[in-house]
Amino acid sequence: MKGKVLLFLLFVLVGFSYAFEKWKPPRDFVKAKVLRVVDGDTIVISIKKTTFNNRKTLKNLKFTVRLIGIDTPESKPNRRAKLQSRETDKDIKTIIKLGKKAKLFTESLLSAGKRKYKNVYLEFDVQPQDRYGRLLAYVWFPDGRMLNREIICNGYAYPLTIPPNIKYEKEFLKCFRYARENRLGLWR
Repeated sequence: MKGKVLLFLLFVLVGFSYAFEKWKPPRDFVKAKVLRVVDGDTIVISIKKTTFNNRKTLKNLKFTVRLIGIDTPESKPNRRAKLQSRETDKDIKTIIKLGKKAKLFTESLLSAGKRKYKNVYLEFDVQPQDRYGRLLAYVWFPDGRMLNREIICNGYAYPLTIPPNIKYEKEFLKCFRYARENRLGLWR
């Protein structure tokens, strides 16, 4: 009996040590602070300081970041909302209503209480910017969860794969199917 209790305690201690192990982002990830959420798949961030060519240091850079691999409904009337309306056979009011829900979900994930928004890490794929000058990134929380994945797995986005940025394409498709089949998020 004593042996079983000791073995059980050993498993509990090992389990706790893994639970408190902190995720460390790879060296090529860029630390950023979220300033605001534009919509469900777009945020504005600031990068406190970065050094180029081991010489020039730039401070307080602000960028719009488009989350790679996902597409949420638009939260304001625009050309993209009209296109989404045609693609889904939903009227623009419905598209915008769903877009606002997706934006609220993204804001809830990024909320940090009094500090407003969380610090995050940016992971880039092959193409770092789109034709509009936005950064294209996978956004990671300090605990090792990916924002893009959380949004699509919880049913607030469609998969949107635009080569060459395809690193997590299969994972996002799997999450999308799961969310639809289980009526999560926007699919309720």
